[in-house]
Amino acid sequence: MESAVPELEPGLYLVATPIGNLEDITLRALRVLKRADLVACEDTRQTQKLLNHFGIATPTLSVHEHNEAARTAELMEMLRADKRIAVVTDAGMPGISDPGMVLARAAIAEGMAVIPVPGANAALSALVASGLDTDQFLYVGFLPSKPGARLTRLEELQSRCGKAMTLIFYEAPHRIAETLADVERVWGGECRAVLARELTKVHEEFLRGTVSEVRATLAERGGVRGEMVLLIEAKPGAAESVSAEIPLRERLADLAKTEGLSEMDALKRVARERGVSKSELYRELQRDLSSRQTRLRRRY
Repeated sequence: MESAVPELEPGLYLVATPIGNLEDITLRALRVLKRADLVACEDTRQTQKLLNHFGIATPTLSVHEHNEAARTAELMEMLRADKRIAVVTDAGMPGISDPGMVLARAAIAEGMAVIPVPGANAALSALVASGLDTDQFLYVGFLPSKPGARLTRLEELQSRCGKAMTLIFYEAPHRIAETLADVERVWGGECRAVLARELTKVHEEFLRGTVSEVRATLAERGGVRGEMVLLIEAKPGAAESVSAEIPLRERLADLAKTEGLSEMDALKRVARERGVSKSELYRELQRDLSSRQTRLRRRY
């Protein structure tokens, strides 16, 4: 005799969905999606394709980054009424660089059941097939899109690496070349890197080598498409820095001109380069300004 399929208890279910190949969904995920009262999804059109493929007729409601806060109140009312809500994103695990965290926190705050339903995840899938260290790794997610802010973020990560570890990023095709250039600037051209593209899909690809080699491969192709995960072997060491011999005001002006950094962001950068606090540099800048004003008064 077959064992009875357990009933789905009330609560919030965070359900992982395929990142490409539709076969990468668990039997448990299909059961939850079928028996839930509602599927809260990032894009109803995308999720409907998945539900239709598996013959699931559960109603859907859009919950994305722009309306998650507003939708949370509505969904919390359903949870208080002992409903069963399944949360999915377009691909992968909710809450990992995708909506889901706001609703999960609200449910936890009221003592409601929040149940993860594991499955596909692009970051971990790329990591285990990268050949890089899987014992020590840090998932970073998306880097800032603006060049100056992106480089600043990478330098912050470099300063935090007390020991070798693998850093995992999500990146867009139109920014990957610039991001690799910034990685090379911070960790050097011999830093090991892996670019995982179109995971679990027909054109899945792993580019492995040094940062310089991966950059060269992409340059030869003239561009690439598809969803990407970038992994780098981040080793401790001094990031590329500018000599402390350069006057502070001159260095700030250079960063503003070449990278478009604001004075505050430029101060943060120079503070890391020189191993001092931002407040210390700010005081130095104020002393320099005061000194200039004094000299001008004496001159006139």
